[in-house]
Amino acid sequence: MTKEKVLIVIGDATETVDTLYPYFRLQEAGFEPVVAGPEARIFQMVLHEVRPGWTITREWEGYQLKADIAFRDIDETAYAGIFFSGGRAPEYIRDDPDLIRITRYFFDQSLPVASVCHGVEIPARADRVRGRRMATVPKCQFDLEVCGGIFVNEPCVIDGNLFSGRTFHDHGHYMGPWIRRLEADREKRQAGSPVAAAAE
Repeated sequence: MTKEKVLIVIGDATETVDTLYPYFRLQEAGFEPVVAGPEARIFQMVLHEVRPGWTITREWEGYQLKADIAFRDIDETAYAGIFFSGGRAPEYIRDDPDLIRITRYFFDQSLPVASVCHGVEIPARADRVRGRRMATVPKCQFDLEVCGGIFVNEPCVIDGNLFSGRTFHDHGHYMGPWIRRLEADREKRQAGSPVAAAAE
């Protein structure tokens, strides 16, 4: 059986742990993670951490990751869900018209959406956080609230189809519920498929 596909949105300076954790969790759950970026090329990820004595985030180069597909080439109807990674990338890619189109689709269709850290900047730019409760890194609280969202300082915030955490430290809290929602949706689709009906 063909694996259902889930988008992971990245760009240069995407946070490494934010990106690789959902990538491998999706594989474990039997989904095909599809990495999407402004272009189908290799992107440089980074490591973000606030070190003792610092009041801002320090950044180091992380691994590189190749985007499988460019935003403009995505048929969003072919995907079961979407994940918005953190790091500095969202700030630079959020104005991409195709990314905005894709983002709105998953919200409007109530498909499973997950976001961590600066990832909130993309659905905020797409005008899809209005009235929604979300966790994000505290420095992005303003970005969320100025676009009509409700900031919640917790490791896992679930608002309908929207699952969010603050930073990579929260992956173990919000990622599981998001994966379980993807699995539940997959089971419903498979139960309603002609193949499943013929097997009954």
